[in-house]
Amino acid sequence: MNERIVIIGGGFGGLYAAKRLKKAPVEVTLIDRRNHHLFQPLLYQVATGTLSPADITTPLRTLFKNQPNTRVLLAEVLDFDVANKQVILRDGVVPYDTLIVAAGSGKNYFGNSHWMANAPGLKTVEDATEIRGRILTAFEAAERTTDPVKQGAWLTFVVIGGGPTGVEMAGALAEIAHETLRDEFRHINPSDARVILVQSGERLLPTYPPELSIKAATALERLGVEVRTGRRVVDVQERSVTLAANGLEEKLATRTILWTAGVQASPLGKALAAATGAQVDRGGRVIVEPDLSVPGYPDVFVIGDLAHFAHQTGEALPGVAQVAIQQGRYVARLIKHRRAGKSIAPFHYQDRGNMATIGRGKAVAEIRHYQLSGWLAWQLWLVIHLMYQLDLQNRVLVFVQWVWNFATRRRSALLITERDQQVTAIEPYTGLKLITSTGTFLSIRDTTSRFQ
Repeated sequence: MNERIVIIGGGFGGLYAAKRLKKAPVEVTLIDRRNHHLFQPLLYQVATGTLSPADITTPLRTLFKNQPNTRVLLAEVLDFDVANKQVILRDGVVPYDTLIVAAGSGKNYFGNSHWMANAPGLKTVEDATEIRGRILTAFEAAERTTDPVKQGAWLTFVVIGGGPTGVEMAGALAEIAHETLRDEFRHINPSDARVILVQSGERLLPTYPPELSIKAATALERLGVEVRTGRRVVDVQERSVTLAANGLEEKLATRTILWTAGVQASPLGKALAAATGAQVDRGGRVIVEPDLSVPGYPDVFVIGDLAHFAHQTGEALPGVAQVAIQQGRYVARLIKHRRAGKSIAPFHYQDRGNMATIGRGKAVAEIRHYQLSGWLAWQLWLVIHLMYQLDLQNRVLVFVQWVWNFATRRRSALLITERDQQVTAIEPYTGLKLITSTGTFLSIRDTTSRFQ
């Protein structure tokens, strides 16, 4: 019987591991709670209306339809029985000979999970469409209110977290306000919107060289973004966010707060640690061996955002796509070499650089110690993000949308799709009724509280 390889997670790590096992004499089972692969680096473009969800997602079965040795299971993993080599699902078990856990990460509110309702994070397609709806609903609500104070709150957007996602999100929001929505409203000027980017550290993009951090901040400010560094978020409410710095607090009136400040490893990391006796770090990542295996279990591997790998530099590798891709490829190669009775050197990450786009024609990049910014960095960012799309159809769709956006400054997916975001702001006139897009009659009392 062929070796049974079970891979948990259809992100970059799991996909590249499975793809590299295509011609190996093994049986691969890929398990994921969702039926699609998500190209997360472009998720913020769904949230800001440049791309549609289908542009950056591909059904897992489509990706593996020509790989006969691989089957896809839509299921939720709950636990592990390493003694009997079984993965415990919500509705069954799957046996394995070799296990690869690539379950990724989620949002991290650093002990303030109650902030999530008012400051959504960006990890899934559903998150992106909700955020897109909140952004567009804010402009619609500002158009309907006659109170300048309320209007100012609706037109204030606060992005928390100055990493690549926060920088990209803030730049895109500024472009929406100053370019995309120009001349589309009659009672407000969208360019009056304030976009505030909050970073707890002293500079944006803290993992980048300081020179690029400065250039990113300068480019954002030219777009009209207010960059607030050295500010710590101490409270998030439905209609405000409170910042603290040097013992002083500042309360910002806002109705749109977006969280990009941190990630937390999947709970499956702690479940695997409990089953194997492995250690996890403060972020819930499993501390792995030099070959990415779990200590004491050479047939169990952890890769991607769920793995704490610090053997190379003494510091854990970042949770970025390139790390997951290289680790997935490595584990697949290790499995094939083991079957041939050979060994390979420990995993070694090759840092190919970092890059973040700031806006139309603007980006910063560090490639093999070379620093780039502006137009050239932006072009490089476009090319690389197209290259790593796994499906040709997605590459074409994304390329066409980018060309359209560049030529017209328009965004083709500015849609409010969440049901509770279909109703816009209204002054509380007595007895007024609203008819939603679904034809449902609502009393004004059901709706005004959300928009006042």
